[in-house]
Amino acid sequence: MPERPTILLLSAYRADSHAAWADWLTTTFDAFDWQVLELPGRHFRWRIRGNPISWLDRLEGLQPDAVIASSMVDLATLRGLHPALARSPTLYYVHENQFAYPRGQRQHPSLDPQMVQLYAALAADRVLFNSAYNRDSFLDGVETLLARMPDAVPAGLGARLRDRSRVLPVPIRAATVAAGPRDPGLILWNHRWEYDKAPETFAAALNRLTARGVPFRLALLGARPEPPPKVLTALRERLGGHIVADRHLPRSDYEALLARAGIAVSTAVHEFQGLAMLEATAAGATPLVPDALAYREQYPDTCRYPAADAEALATRLQAWLQDGPPPAPDVRAWTEPALRPRWEQALEGLLGRVSRPEPRSRPRAGLRR
Repeated sequence: MPERPTILLLSAYRADSHAAWADWLTTTFDAFDWQVLELPGRHFRWRIRGNPISWLDRLEGLQPDAVIASSMVDLATLRGLHPALARSPTLYYVHENQFAYPRGQRQHPSLDPQMVQLYAALAADRVLFNSAYNRDSFLDGVETLLARMPDAVPAGLGARLRDRSRVLPVPIRAATVAAGPRDPGLILWNHRWEYDKAPETFAAALNRLTARGVPFRLALLGARPEPPPKVLTALRERLGGHIVADRHLPRSDYEALLARAGIAVSTAVHEFQGLAMLEATAAGATPLVPDALAYREQYPDTCRYPAADAEALATRLQAWLQDGPPPAPDVRAWTEPALRPRWEQALEGLLGRVSRPEPRSRPRAGLRR
């Protein structure tokens, strides 16, 4: 029986979407021998610049058949430190790009994260993005950055990167909980409680609904820091009687609420794919999202409102709560049945293979540290 090709998967920031992508790849495509190196999703600045140091000894002597690196990986430095890796075909997967990521109030401006991603894209043989918005904002950001360079800028660099760039989303997870009765008055929030999801806009819209006497119920999900942010504390105080769920739930309970909610809301100022909204929509909730970011390629006009406009969001919510939301749009293009063949083709193309060897009956465990 032929040996399975070895793919080294490097993920320098194991946050939710990165983890879902890595776990799906390694459990779905068992014709490959996956070796996985990951770092926890914290200390962003250190992760994006420090992963070559963190993996310095672990990568010594490895020579896989192919390398897949996430967008937090300093791929150019790694290939320089480990010449054996430079001989392996490499795919760079961009979950998010630092050219379009909104800066928090406490963050200091720095070119470093952008340069890491630019060098990584240049060092990779192939570059995949999880949405057209992600790809286009990355390439536009590169052009803007190069325009700031005082001199010695190579011609056609943006076009060179575009030629090796393609869009291939992360598949959304199939629900395992059967759909029950839907509550058209239940509004779902299933995002992180952080600045890039703009929960203040969501809270402002809900306060307007309350002031107008519009009845609704509320499920406040998603990871939240400790102590909880002020906006969440204020919502609990003002709208406690509306809240039916308020925590980061286990998967089965989370899916049950997705299958029950009538409306799923986003107020994000950063979304390169938006797995949470796609999952809610696939479960039957009608999405209401900003008219921006990756949402424009996923949802029709009827499901989008002017970005950052709490009044427009409240007005649309009021209409849907009083008259019923429209049917959830079709998001099957982002599910595993639609995307698995495309990912299989991408992996085989990376390895230069026409067909895969037969998988072993008991796949060997990957290296995960």
